[in-house]
Amino acid sequence: MQRVITQTVSITRCSAFRRKVLFSCYRQTAAMSTLLINQPKYSWLKELGLREENDGVYNGTWGGKGEVITSYCPANNEPIAKVRQATMQEYEETVKKAKDAWKVWADIPAPKRGEIVRQIGDALRKKSKVLGSLVSLEMGKIFVEGVGEVQEYIDVCDYAVGLSRMIGGPVLPSERPGHALIEQWNPVGLVGIITAFNFPVAVYGWNNAIALISGNVCLWKGAPTTPLTSVAVTKIVAEVLEENKLPGAICSMTCGGADIGTALAKDERVDLVSFTGSTNVGKQVALTVQERFGRQLLELGGNNAIIVFEDADLNLVIPSALFAAVGTAGQRCTTTRRLFLHESVHDVVVEKLAKAYKQVRIGDPWDPSTMYGPLHTKQAVDMYLAAVDQAKQQGGTVVCGGQVIDRPGNYVEPTIVTGLAHNAPIVHTETFAPILYVLKFKTEEEAFARNNEVKQGLSSSIFTTDMGKVFRWLGPKGSDCGIVNVNIPTSGAEIGGAFGGEKHTGGGRESGSDAWKQYMRRSTCTINYSKELPLAQGIKFE
Repeated sequence: MQRVITQTVSITRCSAFRRKVLFSCYRQTAAMSTLLINQPKYSWLKELGLREENDGVYNGTWGGKGEVITSYCPANNEPIAKVRQATMQEYEETVKKAKDAWKVWADIPAPKRGEIVRQIGDALRKKSKVLGSLVSLEMGKIFVEGVGEVQEYIDVCDYAVGLSRMIGGPVLPSERPGHALIEQWNPVGLVGIITAFNFPVAVYGWNNAIALISGNVCLWKGAPTTPLTSVAVTKIVAEVLEENKLPGAICSMTCGGADIGTALAKDERVDLVSFTGSTNVGKQVALTVQERFGRQLLELGGNNAIIVFEDADLNLVIPSALFAAVGTAGQRCTTTRRLFLHESVHDVVVEKLAKAYKQVRIGDPWDPSTMYGPLHTKQAVDMYLAAVDQAKQQGGTVVCGGQVIDRPGNYVEPTIVTGLAHNAPIVHTETFAPILYVLKFKTEEEAFARNNEVKQGLSSSIFTTDMGKVFRWLGPKGSDCGIVNVNIPTSGAEIGGAFGGEKHTGGGRESGSDAWKQYMRRSTCTINYSKELPLAQGIKFE
């Protein structure tokens, strides 16, 4: 009898266990079926090699044994697909493989490295629209901006190809007979690239293309909220490396959160850490990297201003201010957040700009007619509302906007606030949202000083036809920013110039001009090809 009872209990337990397993499988299947990637409308995601659950580690082979995270679409807050993040063990393995890959990559002549980068650019061209669609779906920016971001990576690849035949230092005249003085540039080694959600393709592209032709290998940690874009881009790059029989770890990727970012910052094997993100996090990264005397390249916040003088062409001012303040829903580091208007044109500009704001077409970011999409996260919506509330408390008047839009997703109204003091706390706070603070000024000196009084120093622009004002603006007593424009918006930089800012923006420079020097180390080499040994400065040591 006891045996029968025991068997009955055992069978009951097994049945309960099977039901539990089946229910768990059912829940997982149901969860997978709700993912956007499984809906016919989004089947194009599979053209990028994406699936329901994606590997979040690449170092020549794909993996990911860490936490499984879900990526959500900001336009409707629906789940797109999942990614398995890196464990610390996988991070360690990836760094080791990247260091080994560098031994191969550094021996390849720079122009040959440029050829690989050219192929990466061509591979991106073939998938620019579908990859741009993913950026739009996962980040939330409108379709044309998503494609434009991919184009930026392509443009930097093209630029880097030419640069691969030009990088190097001068041969300097030596004061000693029979001597040559040479400036030699070599790669730093392993570049850790930490990027933000707002430009999940382009910022990696700026760093990756220039770092590669300079002879470095890269380890990328993208934003935790745009992991699918990181995976898709890495698949495109990995295919090029594999076709050329090169180690995949030349362009490694580890999806993860703060643990991976902290590991990169602390790791003495990572020769340069390029960080794009908030000033607060950037400061911690800088301190951590500096503590080990590592190199850092920081692209942090911006509290950017446009100054409009009384002689400005308003036909340029209105569309420029609209694009710079509303574009990407105010989530660019170069977004215009402060608009200084000469008192004589203040009212007319505010009136015209408010009318333009009301004509902004809000909708799904992948709809080609949409001009303005959602904020990236629900937390960003909360920060937007808090900033509007603070602006009101500090004496501001909301001319238009200021509300959450009643529709699915993270949509808020583009907002104009007038009446604040130039030094109001909220004016000096960078809020990553479409809020524009409009402020009056009387004199040129006053306007320039107010442009410079914030902690950040990224982008700035004036609108005037007075050439005297233009050159004073460009001079030592003008803008203290890294980007100093005239009669164009603060956002929308070209890749040919060095991109970056001063003060709390971090001081780093990426993309064009001589930004390649950030990814290389310089040696001064003196070669004696004579049979004498003269010393510098005429010193005799006999």
